[in-house]
Amino acid sequence: MKKALVFVESKGGKLKKSSQEILSLFSEGEFEIHACALGPEANQLVDELKSWGAAQVHMNTDEKLAHYNPELYRQFFVQVFEAVQPQLVLASSNMLGRDLFPRIAAKFDCAYMSDITEISLHPELTVRRPMFAAKCSAQVSFTDESCKVLLVRPNQVPVAEANKSGSAVASEVAISGTPGKAELQSVEQGESEKLDLTEASVIVSGGRGLKEADNFKLLNDLAEPLNATVGASRAVVDLGWVPHSMQVGQTGKTVAPNLYIACGISGAIQHLAGMSGSKVIVAINKDDKAPIFQKATYGIVGDLFEVLPVLTEKIKAVRS
Repeated sequence: MKKALVFVESKGGKLKKSSQEILSLFSEGEFEIHACALGPEANQLVDELKSWGAAQVHMNTDEKLAHYNPELYRQFFVQVFEAVQPQLVLASSNMLGRDLFPRIAAKFDCAYMSDITEISLHPELTVRRPMFAAKCSAQVSFTDESCKVLLVRPNQVPVAEANKSGSAVASEVAISGTPGKAELQSVEQGESEKLDLTEASVIVSGGRGLKEADNFKLLNDLAEPLNATVGASRAVVDLGWVPHSMQVGQTGKTVAPNLYIACGISGAIQHLAGMSGSKVIVAINKDDKAPIFQKATYGIVGDLFEVLPVLTEKIKAVRS
């Protein structure tokens, strides 16, 4: 049986939705699933991974691995890869994945593909990914039998029911080799308890049409009843209104939520490249010729300062 190495991520001792999406790809039992989990929460995932059909869980629960360290993570995956000899490696196409897994692909001379929006494992492996700032997409197949390292965008694969039965034998992998040349000293967490933009199912984003930073309160008010995460265009990040962690776009975060509400965003190509994978796009802008309307599923031509309070009250009434 072919072997698949799957990097899973967790929060609060539970698998992140993006990891559940990747595990949902394995429906036919054609691969033996080897899950990799790092950090002190890793041993809490074994039973959950068993329900996803994992045959083995390779983990390291060292506190030093609670946050991403490229050298230590690379050493871990090199050791596991050499032991398992997988035909397929899968992980989320987030900042961690795009930094770590090209290193693994280069080390073992694997085919590599990131930002995948569609994937089929049978009858043959094919993937689809956006190109040229999401103006088009490419369907890709592979020409040899070497291992494939594939990174899947979050919110692209429907989550299946976790009702499989795997043995999920857990093994602690001690990282050997020389100590890394870099050491993580601290991590400064943002104050928001909302999901990261790349994980969020609903995003409310604002642009220069908000006129000033204080008006992001309108977006926060709308986001609350929707349980949404607030994002922003590059223009307002450059103005210093909000931190870069909120930026959606080609030089920010690429997102694909179920619902994306763009408020006062004209729709520059850089921004569209980061959110065009959204399933439903609602645009609110007083300029009826704004490029965002070409991508929008629904468009509201109007003053956002009049539209947003009304929309927020309507949604609160429905949710109450």
